[in-house]
Amino acid sequence: MRKNARFLTQGAILAALYVALTHLQNLLLPGSATWAIQFRASEALCVLALFTPAAIAGLTLGCLLFNISFAGALPLDFLVGSLASFLATAGMYGLRRITVKGYPLPAMLLPAISNALLVGWELTVYVGGGFWLNALYVAIGEAAVLLTLGTALFYAIDHNKNLKRFFA
Repeated sequence: MRKNARFLTQGAILAALYVALTHLQNLLLPGSATWAIQFRASEALCVLALFTPAAIAGLTLGCLLFNISFAGALPLDFLVGSLASFLATAGMYGLRRITVKGYPLPAMLLPAISNALLVGWELTVYVGGGFWLNALYVAIGEAAVLLTLGTALFYAIDHNKNLKRFFA
């Protein structure tokens, strides 16, 4: 029972954090979290999938809730964005033990790949511009977030036994 409560609590907190951070960013820097080249800071939370499977459900739900509550979301965002988040975090959790000198590089790049393919396709459907160009734009933004903010968050948790235990 305790493990289920912990899982649900972690997932709910992550969902709420994702939604709040993305809306806050959109308020402070309009469009920076919603255009083709986006630097959605809340995507750095994907790193938490390296520490807890609760991040898979929490961040997928957070993405869905943001897309539902954001007036400028494209109709397919509900499905495509949430699926991209699910695939990214589930894949990160699966790849969490594969590292390059202690750094989970394959896992850190997975959100850029899943979002590039799915969100890149969605953008092509709605705004045109060519699939590969849209996929590249999405990949650049996603990789930039994960390799900067995500890396900082990873090391902050990985080097702090209390934080590491909290997410275990």
